[in-house]
Amino acid sequence: MTTQTPKPSIYRIWWMAIRPKTLPASTAGVIAGSALAFKDGVFQPLPALAALIVAVCLQIGSNLANDVFDFERGTDAARKFGPLRVTQSGLLAPGQVKAGMLVVFAIAALCGLYLALQVGWAAIWIGLAAIVSAIAYTGGPFPLGYYGLGDVFVFIFFGMAAVAGTYWVQAGTVSLAAWWMSLPVGLIIVGILVVNNLRDIDSDRLGKKHTLAVRFGERFTKGQYLLCIMGAYLSLVVFVAVGLVPAWALLAWLSLPLAWKNLRIVYTKKESALNAALAGTGQLSFLFSLLFAVGVLL
Repeated sequence: MTTQTPKPSIYRIWWMAIRPKTLPASTAGVIAGSALAFKDGVFQPLPALAALIVAVCLQIGSNLANDVFDFERGTDAARKFGPLRVTQSGLLAPGQVKAGMLVVFAIAALCGLYLALQVGWAAIWIGLAAIVSAIAYTGGPFPLGYYGLGDVFVFIFFGMAAVAGTYWVQAGTVSLAAWWMSLPVGLIIVGILVVNNLRDIDSDRLGKKHTLAVRFGERFTKGQYLLCIMGAYLSLVVFVAVGLVPAWALLAWLSLPLAWKNLRIVYTKKESALNAALAGTGQLSFLFSLLFAVGVLL
């Protein structure tokens, strides 16, 4: 006799679909931007909360779009590692995943409308660009991720737009420190995508998804991850040295053991073992920004 594995509840299925391990990364830029706003005396809790909701919804919407559009392009058929894809596994129909994607993007848009009322209609255009990019990462006639452009857009929207944008919706302007702090935050979050592409390099090659990892190979991708992590920590030292941020911001360096752990996995493990580095880099982005925020507040 064989026993059939019971189907997860609908709540569990949607929980898997949004990929909760990626969500801490979406908060990193908001934390850093809000800490700088607090330091400068311009912190506003409601715009900060709205920015946080927008960031999390963009991450969830991007995850859902990636799930359904990779399925429709046949990329997931060759994928053996990584989190369960709910569309490919048949747990949710493509229409259900697309509907869920539209719901979370609608929530992001509503929060964006509130922010537009605070700082002007430019917030709407930035938000629309972020939503379009999230969908276009794997969907549409020119999927960004399939042409090696995902890294650039992740840096722009989860680094620059997250840190500087969070500061802007509270202050009405962007400080030099907020612009520059988008660099280390964005680099670590790009590192998440780099690990993902390294893990999926073989299946992406079969699925004709030409990420930078597929184009330039495993050695290049590991070096790219190293540069992202080193760049984040070293840039913070430079910012302290030139007086952009207070010396206490170097508390972020206390996250270095987690960074080292992830680097060892990236350089010594393969395929499914890289899932630990993927989740660990998401945790690192959150911890780095949180420790930075504590240092700034001190």
